[in-house]
Amino acid sequence: MGVSLKDVAQLAGVSVKTVSNVVNNFPHITPATRARVQRAIDDLGYRPNMTARHLRKGRTGIIALAVPELGNPYFAEVAGAVIDAAARHEHTVLLDHTAGLRENEVLVSQGFRSHVIDGLLLSPIELESEDLLARPAGPPMVLLGEREYDAPYDHIAIDNVAAARAAVRHLLALGRRRIAFIGARRESARQPAHQRLRGWREEITASGAVPQESLVVATDGYGRRDGANAMAALLDRGERPDALFAYNDTVAIGAMRLLAERGLRVPEDVAVVGFDDIEESRYGAVSLTTVAPDKAAIAALAVECLVERIAAPASAEPPAPRRIHPGYELVVRESTGNLPVRHRRGRGA
Repeated sequence: MGVSLKDVAQLAGVSVKTVSNVVNNFPHITPATRARVQRAIDDLGYRPNMTARHLRKGRTGIIALAVPELGNPYFAEVAGAVIDAAARHEHTVLLDHTAGLRENEVLVSQGFRSHVIDGLLLSPIELESEDLLARPAGPPMVLLGEREYDAPYDHIAIDNVAAARAAVRHLLALGRRRIAFIGARRESARQPAHQRLRGWREEITASGAVPQESLVVATDGYGRRDGANAMAALLDRGERPDALFAYNDTVAIGAMRLLAERGLRVPEDVAVVGFDDIEESRYGAVSLTTVAPDKAAIAALAVECLVERIAAPASAEPPAPRRIHPGYELVVRESTGNLPVRHRRGRGA
C-alpha cells in the first residue's frame, strides 16, 4: 500500500493540510516546519499523486506529440527529448504518428483526442495555413519543425536557410565547386526541403558562382533508399558532383552507400554533409559531417511554451504567438575530410 499524506503528517507531527502545503510549495510555511515535513517525505518515500493533482485543476497531465514518422531517427530523438522535458513539468507524453499525411495532421490538429490531452505539440509536413486558421477552440498547440505558417501559434524551429548556408559554406571553403543538393521536393515552397535548398542557392550565389540546378535532385521521401536512388540518378545522367549537401542524415547515408558501390570515395572524390546529427551519423564507416539542431533546446522550449499556455487562466490575455529559433551547430567529421570540430551557429528568437 502506498504512503499517504496522513502517514507523512503523523511522522512529521503536523496536519495533513500542512503536508499538502509543503508538497505544493505554498508560501507561509516556516523553514523549520518545511524541513521537518521534507524529512518525513524522504524517510517514507512519499510520492505525490500527480493524476489527482492534475484532475483537481481540471487537467489530465497529458500532452500529445504528433510527428510525421516515429521510425525516423531524428523524430525518435526529438520525442525522447520532449518526454524528458515534459517530465520536468510533471506531464506525460502521448505519442502520435501522422505519416506526414495532411488528413492525419488535420485530424490531430483539430481536436482528435482533445478530451484526453491538455495540449499538443505538432510537427507538420503537409498541413496548410488555412487548416490551422480553421482550427476550432481546444487545447493549446505549439508547432515544431521548419515548415513555415501564417497562423497564430507558437512555433519552435531552427533557421533552416542559415543552417544550410553554413553547410554549403563549409564545402566551398574546402575548394568544392560542384555541390549537389539531394532531397528537394516539388510541393509547397514553405516546406523545410525548400528552405534548405534556398540556403544552398544563396550561399553558392554569395560565393560568386552560379548554382547548378542540374545538381539538384528531388526525392519522394527522406530515407536511406531515397538518398541512394537520388545519387544513382545523378551519376547515371553524367552529373558527378565533387560535394553533396543532403536534406538530412538518412538521405546522406544512403547516398554515401551508393557512392561506395560505384567506387567513389568519401571525402576524396565526393565530400558529404547531412542534416540532423542523428546517432547513426557518428558511427558509420565514414562519420558524417552534419548540421546538428539543438534537440534538447527544441524540446525544452516547446514544452515550456505549451505548459505556459496550459496554465494560463482562461480569462487572461494570452501572450502573442512566438517564433523561436533554437541553436544549431555544424559538426565536422570524416565525410568532409577534417578532424572533428564544432561550429556553433544560430541561437535566439
